[in-house]
Amino acid sequence: MLTESEILRYSPHLLLDDVGEAGQEKLKNGKVLIIGMGGLGSPAALYLAAAGVGSLVIADFDTLEKSNLQRQIGYQTADIGASKVELMKNRIAQINPEIRVRTINVEMEASQLQMELMMVNLVLDCTDNMASRQMINAACVQARVPLIVGAAIRFEGQLMFFEHGHPDAACYHCLFPDQKEQTLNCSNSGVIGPVVGTIGTLQALEAIKYIVGLPSGIKNRLKLFDGKSLDWQTFKITKDPQCSVCG
Repeated sequence: MLTESEILRYSPHLLLDDVGEAGQEKLKNGKVLIIGMGGLGSPAALYLAAAGVGSLVIADFDTLEKSNLQRQIGYQTADIGASKVELMKNRIAQINPEIRVRTINVEMEASQLQMELMMVNLVLDCTDNMASRQMINAACVQARVPLIVGAAIRFEGQLMFFEHGHPDAACYHCLFPDQKEQTLNCSNSGVIGPVVGTIGTLQALEAIKYIVGLPSGIKNRLKLFDGKSLDWQTFKITKDPQCSVCG
């Protein structure tokens, strides 16, 4: 049941046939884990909080650096040196104090991640390295928790949604079986800030759609975004029956 304050706050959602009061109550009961509070995770967290997703778990063990501010617009210059998850928790409270936020300010091991997955409905992978993505994917496959993955570098973005639990669902390892550490990231190869924000925002949009029960056009799909031309390419991700993670 929505309170009068919530009805006022979320009135634009309540006007939508695809959301309405029933959908907003689903958002209120939603529990999402966001791993990575950088250029992807920070806009995703802010949009999910603003939308009324009732419980957010935000994980990151980094502190804010000056070079982060070029793309991580949820933070301010005065925040340099502080914990990203604590900064984001405070920022969320300023936007929507009705949201429950729990922070994880350590680099999670697989065992801790498995425990965290028992308490959420959905995971957003907003990390920037292959090792983390492979670990998160494997844990979500085992726990049968849906996973939305975003990535961005230079002028290019990637977006994927894996609804683990369906027998025909592919996983991140099916697409990228090579688990070697990627050498390219924002720190050493550069990135245009709005590209990161675009992908992070779309991760939030897909999360909202999933929670309220709307269909997604990117399940088992790899969406590639070209920030120079604003073109999108779509590729089907086929489940690998020999995949060591989900096969």
